[in-house]
Amino acid sequence: MQPQSHAPIPELFVSYDSAQKLKQEAAGLPSWDLTPRQVCDLELLMNGGFNPLKGFLSEQDYDSVVENMRLADGSLWPMPITLDVSEKFAGSIEEGQDIALRDPEGVILAILSVTDKWAPNKSREAEKVFGADDVAHPAVNYLHNHAGAIYLGGPITGIQQPVHYDYRARRDTPNELRAFFRKMGWQRIVAFQTRNPLHRAHQELTFRAAKEAQANLLIHPIVGMTKPGDIDHFTRVRCYEAVLDKYPASTTNLSLLNLAMRMAGPREAVWHGIIRKNHGCTHFIVGRDHAGPGKNSAGEDFYGPYDAQDLFKAHQEEIGIEMVDFKHMVWVQERAEYMPVNEVPEGATVLNISGTELRRRLQEGLDIPEWFSFPEVVEELRRTKPPRSKQGFTLFLTGLSGSGKSTIANAVMVKLMEMGGRPVTLLDGDLVRKNLSSELGFSKEHRDLNIRRIGYVASEITKNGGIAICAPIAPYTATRRAVREDIEAFGAFIEVHVATSLEECERRDRKGLYKLAREGKIKEFTGISDPYEAPTQAELVLDTEGTDVDYCAQQVILKLESLGLIAA
Repeated sequence: MQPQSHAPIPELFVSYDSAQKLKQEAAGLPSWDLTPRQVCDLELLMNGGFNPLKGFLSEQDYDSVVENMRLADGSLWPMPITLDVSEKFAGSIEEGQDIALRDPEGVILAILSVTDKWAPNKSREAEKVFGADDVAHPAVNYLHNHAGAIYLGGPITGIQQPVHYDYRARRDTPNELRAFFRKMGWQRIVAFQTRNPLHRAHQELTFRAAKEAQANLLIHPIVGMTKPGDIDHFTRVRCYEAVLDKYPASTTNLSLLNLAMRMAGPREAVWHGIIRKNHGCTHFIVGRDHAGPGKNSAGEDFYGPYDAQDLFKAHQEEIGIEMVDFKHMVWVQERAEYMPVNEVPEGATVLNISGTELRRRLQEGLDIPEWFSFPEVVEELRRTKPPRSKQGFTLFLTGLSGSGKSTIANAVMVKLMEMGGRPVTLLDGDLVRKNLSSELGFSKEHRDLNIRRIGYVASEITKNGGIAICAPIAPYTATRRAVREDIEAFGAFIEVHVATSLEECERRDRKGLYKLAREGKIKEFTGISDPYEAPTQAELVLDTEGTDVDYCAQQVILKLESLGLIAA
């Protein structure tokens, strides 16, 4: 592989003067407010990170990328980069029209000249790009439950970069990194991709990779969007900075990449390789199950452990970047050092802590040995992730009207307040309807909006170390999952299915609602004229028939104890 030339690569920005003029003109254009994921995509389109793309994919390019990982002109490109919009917005736009792309604050970032507008086959996209149309995959869930129904394609005219107020000195465009490599005289650069904090095994691995490739090292973590539930990027960057002085300064650089990951395994690895090539790297470390999202609906891994490495190897010539195998490093006790697992002497004692085990130790405040991680990293992680019994959490009770959710929620609230230690807030369905959602009706759209509001308030309570108890009907699986993802960014989410049968709820009919629903006087009533999608993976299932409230509340408290959320 030839050393990089580090010549600048094309960007999609116009000059400063043109940008000022375009800003004036754009005031009259229709505007699309970008989602966080679209902001990430746009940034890398404009700064050359997604070279050779000149904008959001046209329908022809999209079809070609989905089917065979290539643009219509034959260039290798594995990931659909599309601007998804609502049907309503798409209806107001014609092909051949310009639209202003704005960040959530309304600042104009770019102009899109719309050449294509189409309704994609999302199931096909899921099958081909992610390997399965299975919503257990975060990107497939995003595709079906978050992304707009219509895609717009066309070239981009870049006006300005998205604004980042954090870690500005660590954020580099591809051309800024290339200029840095040029200035430092670095010819061979191996990039390390990560969305997790760095521990000692990672350090050993990156040292070895750089040595093997006789290259300098670029630690290139992703700070855009990673997998729901990952450690937030502020904590991770503090961890990276804490270990940076363990690396020789003259041979290592840390730079942050504002990429929205798709967790697409093999295709994602190839995509990461192209992006790193654009940033001036010559080598790239590809891990086992690189960018894999975990288990599918059947409980099996979405991708095989070496699928990503195999696909990358097959395309590395064309990408123009060489793959360095990710060695699985383990601590060998007798030698007091890290070794690749395949080089461990026979009979040696091998120690290893998995990601799951690390999370458990953090949650329970247990010891994390120094051979595993750096004390500075552990200290950072403990600051952000105190033991579970000191974190906020959300208890989410779902069930039919009259199932006993509110009664149990009240009883649990009183028991938690009796224990003390954290503020407890009850977000009951009726209370929320009165105070937060008084203008909403009971259509599917309004019910979803009501649940999302409850989820938002609960996530804020959880983030600030409190306990939120929610007791809405919440009949739809996709909405409950969205709320779970919002809350799990900050603490635990415990779903309790109050599984009282429809017959029993109707027999109780405390508010006389079932009678009115049977008479057709209430439209869209859950369980009668509207479905209730029962949870399949609730942390706890309660049946209130023939059991008293105190017993049910006690089951919830025992569950919270077993999860370490309240001290036993």
